[in-house]
Amino acid sequence: MAAPEFNPNPIFETLVRHGVDFVVVGGLAGIAHGSAYNTEDADVAYARSHENLERLSAVLVELGATLRGAAAGLPFQLDAAALAAGLNFTFDTRYGPFDILGEPAGAPRYEELCAAGSDASLWGVAVRIASLDHLIAMKEAAARPRDLTMAAEYRTLADLLE
Repeated sequence: MAAPEFNPNPIFETLVRHGVDFVVVGGLAGIAHGSAYNTEDADVAYARSHENLERLSAVLVELGATLRGAAAGLPFQLDAAALAAGLNFTFDTRYGPFDILGEPAGAPRYEELCAAGSDASLWGVAVRIASLDHLIAMKEAAARPRDLTMAAEYRTLADLLE
């Protein structure tokens, strides 16, 4: 079966409709800040309260999320308890890859990440995006060649916006 064409709009719409407390991180947040780098997945950091995990698990079920790279038949109950037992998950959905990060490497605690972020419209959906400074820190923590190149571009964008 072919992978679905990446479409972040229904992912963000579903998160917002369910009232999930989240911040867009990764490449889509970079694009919102003016990055020229394309991405083929949606990455969000999320609040870890029980209520938010309940809402987030409902979103994942609605999106038809499955664990990316997991062996076929691996038992995984997609609910708040499973999300509470882990931190960072990578999923495939009907709309493409979707990663949820309870503690993104290089980022501060969720509350600070959210407070330092800004509101933006992505594909017509009002969302909160991580600040350029936090995106730079996350890309540098990942330290893959592409991430380091993106961090350099984000530094340039931050300088231009000052």
